[in-house]
Amino acid sequence: MEAHAPYQADSEIHGDISMNAAKNHPLKEALYIASLATATPPSSVSQCHAKEVLSRRFADTLTPRSLALLRKLLDHPSIKQRYYAHEDPESILSETPDDRIARFTRWAVDLSAEAATKALALAGLDISDVSGLVVNTCTGYICPGISTYLIERMGLRRTTPVYDLVGSGCGGAIPNIQVAGALLSGLADGVVISISVEICSATFQIGNDLSLLLSNALFGDGAAAVVLWKRPSGLELVASSSYYAPEHRESIRYVHKNGQLHNHLSTKLPGLVKDAAAEVVEALLAPRKLRARDIAHWAIHPGGEKILNAVGDKLGLEESQLRASRKILEHYGNMSSPTALYVLEEIMGNGLNAGELCLMVAFGAGLSAHALLLQKK
Repeated sequence: MEAHAPYQADSEIHGDISMNAAKNHPLKEALYIASLATATPPSSVSQCHAKEVLSRRFADTLTPRSLALLRKLLDHPSIKQRYYAHEDPESILSETPDDRIARFTRWAVDLSAEAATKALALAGLDISDVSGLVVNTCTGYICPGISTYLIERMGLRRTTPVYDLVGSGCGGAIPNIQVAGALLSGLADGVVISISVEICSATFQIGNDLSLLLSNALFGDGAAAVVLWKRPSGLELVASSSYYAPEHRESIRYVHKNGQLHNHLSTKLPGLVKDAAAEVVEALLAPRKLRARDIAHWAIHPGGEKILNAVGDKLGLEESQLRASRKILEHYGNMSSPTALYVLEEIMGNGLNAGELCLMVAFGAGLSAHALLLQKK
C-alpha cells in the first residue's frame, strides 16, 4: 500500500472505545458478547442455476466475452450457493427501483427482527431487557431508518435510544459493535443489540463492467444480531482497531448511476485489503506482545476467494484458521457486513475454550479495515 498517514485507532475497550468521536469516554466495566444469531432468507440459488438464468436472460445484453467471464466466475468452486430476499429470486432481474426499495425495507426489517429475537432468546432475554439498538446497512436507504421499524415490529420501548449507520460496506459490523459498546458503557446496566443487515440483491445491476460481473457471482443477502451486556459471560470485547485509507475509496464502493447503486470493485483490491487488514491486526497485537500464533480463532470476512487468500497469506495464517471463513463463503457467498458475524457464529458453534482469543477482521468501503479482539470467558 502506498505510504500515507490515515486515521488509525487502537484502544482498550474497557478504557476507550475505538471510535474517534467516542474515545474520550472511558468504560467503567468490561463488555461482553452475550449471544449472536443470524437470519437468512428462505430462497437459495445454486451457482449453477444462477449461471443458467443469467446466461439465458442476458444473452443479448452482455458481450460474448462478458458472458463467458460471468459463467467462469459462477463456476468457481469457492461458492456453491447464495440466499436471496425474494420468494422468486429470478424476479429480482426485472424489478423497478421502487420495487427494490420496497423489498429492501420489508426484508431488512424481517431479517433484522428474526436475528435479534433469536439472539435475545439465546441469551435468556426478552425485548423488555433491551436498552439500546444500533443497525447498520449499506444496500438500501430509507428514512426513517430500519431501527424505527424495529421499535414497532419488536415492541421496543419508544424511549429506547436507537441508531442507524450507513456507508461502512462489508466492514460495517465492527464499527456497529464499537458504537453499541459506547452506548452500553453509558448505561448503569442493560442490554444493547447490534444488527448488521444487507439485502445485496436490492442493488442488482447487469452490464459488461467487470465490477458488476463479479458482484453478480459473489453477493447474497442476510442479517446478524449481537447482544451486548456487562455480565461476565460470553466473549469479552478486549480491544478494537480501525484503519482508513480514503485515497483508495474508488477501489471498493457503491456509485450512483441514474439514481441507482452500482457496485465498484477494483482488481487491485486483494493487495489493498491485505495491507489494511495487517495494519489493524498489528495495532491490536503489538501493544499486547501477541503474535498471530497466539490467536486461537480467526473470524475473517470472506470478501472473496482471492481476498481471503491474500489476507491469510499476509497474516501468516494456517489453512485451518481460514476454515470457518471458507465455509461461510461456500454456503452463503459474501453478504457484505453480516458475513464476518456468520463466521464468528460458526466458530462459536464449534466451541471456544475459556481464555482463548478470537480476532474478528472485516474490511470494506472507505477503503477501511476493522478488527475486534475477543476472549472467551
